[in-house]
Amino acid sequence: LEGGEGGGDIKLYEQLEAETGQAVGFHQPGSVRIASTPARVDEMKYQMTRTHWHPTPQFLIGPKKVHELFPLLNMDKVLAGLYTPGDGHIDPYSLTMALAAGARMYGAQIYSSAPVTGLSPTLDGRWDVQTPHGTIQANRIVNATGFWARELGQMIGFEHPTIPVHHQYVVTATVPEVKALKKELPVIRDLEGSYYLRQERDGLLFGPYEREEKMVLQDSWVRDGVPPGFGKELFESDLDRIMDHVEMAMEMVPVLKHADIINIVSGPITYTPDLLPMIGPHQGVRNYWTAIGFGYGVIHAGGVGKFLSDWIMSGEPPYDLIECDPNRYGKWTTVPFLCAKARESYGFNNVVGYPKEERFAGRPTSRVSALYDLLKDKCSMGFHAGWEQPHYFYKPGDDVGYRPSFTRTNWFGPVGRECKLVMEKVGVIDLSPFGKFIVKGKDSHKLLDRLFANTMPKVGLTNISHMLTPRGRVYAEVTITQLAPGEFMLITGSGSELHDLRWIEREAADGSYEVDITNITDSIGVLGVAGPNSRKVLQKLTSEDLSDAAFKFLHCKSIQLAGVHLRAIRISYTGELGWELYVDMPKMAEVYQAIMEAGQEEGIDNFGTYAMASLRLEKGFRGWGAEMNCDTNPLEAGLDYFIKLNKPADFIGKKALHEIKAQGLVRKLAYLTLDTDNIDPEGNETIWHEGKVVGNTTSGAYSYSTQQSLAFGYLPIQLATVGQKVEVELLGRKYPATVVQEPLVLTEPTRTRLQKKAKSRP
Repeated sequence: LEGGEGGGDIKLYEQLEAETGQAVGFHQPGSVRIASTPARVDEMKYQMTRTHWHPTPQFLIGPKKVHELFPLLNMDKVLAGLYTPGDGHIDPYSLTMALAAGARMYGAQIYSSAPVTGLSPTLDGRWDVQTPHGTIQANRIVNATGFWARELGQMIGFEHPTIPVHHQYVVTATVPEVKALKKELPVIRDLEGSYYLRQERDGLLFGPYEREEKMVLQDSWVRDGVPPGFGKELFESDLDRIMDHVEMAMEMVPVLKHADIINIVSGPITYTPDLLPMIGPHQGVRNYWTAIGFGYGVIHAGGVGKFLSDWIMSGEPPYDLIECDPNRYGKWTTVPFLCAKARESYGFNNVVGYPKEERFAGRPTSRVSALYDLLKDKCSMGFHAGWEQPHYFYKPGDDVGYRPSFTRTNWFGPVGRECKLVMEKVGVIDLSPFGKFIVKGKDSHKLLDRLFANTMPKVGLTNISHMLTPRGRVYAEVTITQLAPGEFMLITGSGSELHDLRWIEREAADGSYEVDITNITDSIGVLGVAGPNSRKVLQKLTSEDLSDAAFKFLHCKSIQLAGVHLRAIRISYTGELGWELYVDMPKMAEVYQAIMEAGQEEGIDNFGTYAMASLRLEKGFRGWGAEMNCDTNPLEAGLDYFIKLNKPADFIGKKALHEIKAQGLVRKLAYLTLDTDNIDPEGNETIWHEGKVVGNTTSGAYSYSTQQSLAFGYLPIQLATVGQKVEVELLGRKYPATVVQEPLVLTEPTRTRLQKKAKSRP
């Protein structure tokens, strides 16, 4: 807590003392991240590409400026720095007291000491909270209990994946060179040395992050709970464990060599498997929220409090923060997985953060599809909500394995090969990580009509629908199929499975709808079969007529394929002719092998998610979490076709959309081609025009069909016109970009329709 960099809470902490009368000990000398390798410099350029479109005061600075800010550095290896003015450090005890004083000023009641001894949900969705002071009745509860979070969750049946890690920091006696300085040194983070360092009075304080094999987990607390009475106690320190980092710090800051160590502090900090906290309402129970798993509590405290209180008051998140959604974890998040990932994440604190990053500890989990063993040695697997899913496949002669880079790397060629496969022949992809729900019952249609802005499909039909927030933001994109009267199958992305399910369950409970909602994600496997030869291959395995006339686009049928009963939907996120096959997981491998065998003459092969991402962008398909999320409305995202403002049902967000439409849009999603070299956009990059920041990309890729980079991005309405020239920043360089008519490549249904129209002309 003492050495971490400040961030989003700076404004709150700056005014807290004046507001509450409580001193907080806030020092603001700024902070500098040190880059001492070319890869680090690229990482900083990569970060700045994302920073420029946010109002964040952060600057990439050269060695001269770094030395000016921190004159005690050995500059031999320093190549650059990332400077955040106004950042610094704060006394955590004083801050806590000030926040408590401020809370009391505005009517909060604080009970101390008040351990929770029991939690009982009431029939109306409220809670009885048992404490030694008596029972407190609450409309909702927020678990913000630090390293007791897991125990509190267990009271209501949750196993929150949080674990305490031993973190040490070292404090020195007075250092003459520090005492002689006229102003306080900034906090530095030496990324190669894996430590932070700052001034502490007239001495120095530094805290390292040890490698996996040396760091220590307090895993006994996971098994047995936090010892009764534990509060301000500390762990036994171990200087030997951090000596590698001490020596690196001495090399970077030579005055440390002669400094006397007066204190070594070792205390618990809480980690989750991916290092990010768990913030928001939890799926599975009503009105239970979490604010847990903070490795850096002080940095996030005020921002998280505001985020949660805004959400509680308005009924929706104030902005998109799905990467911190507590529902990203599930039953697959076991204690061995938690421990392996916490070790990895602690060691990963200061590793280079590349695009498309993969971390391999604790994998695979129990959540693998029936194809995992068949495919694992043929491809590069990606991790999606506990699942292993192929990113791309290897062929003899390929450079295989994980080769992270800020530019095009070893997957570039194979992905192009897979795009060509789908465009010209037929490919198969494992889509099992999709979230899958069945909603049925007397009020199923009524509930879904309330939740979704599109009309509900008729029996045997499928459509794309969106759940909106009360402010008219896009909470989710879901594929809906009506399987039988009143029985619907809902398909969502792997990363939003429980995020979406919670929203649906909450509305069902609050509105007292008579429905049955079942999560079938793990029991149903999904195969995507796509390409001009897909019909020919599948027709060999079924007596069902798969012709255009008999099996239309966005239709669903129960069929027998290779002797296995399954559901087939004519749809493909590649935009090519294709089907998604929903099959019981135990039968999935059998169906896959039959398809691969049947397609030999047609040139069938596997493809992965990287190729699918490129193909969907060529077709102009939007993606949830990129082009649309809780920061965007569907009109600016170009989703008008799916939004039925005239449908009778009063769907959530309808009123807000009418208001947005009446006021007019100020920005719009644009489709961009880029003139690049060995690099492609991927989303979140800054867009420039005439030297000013005007927008941001949302996703990007290389179009193998048209041989150019492309991206979606938000631009002011006056710049979102075809032919407009802008620039997209990639790794510190601005590349020319042009707004073009979408899509670059027509979808197969559109091509077929145009061909039929052309033939019908006299």
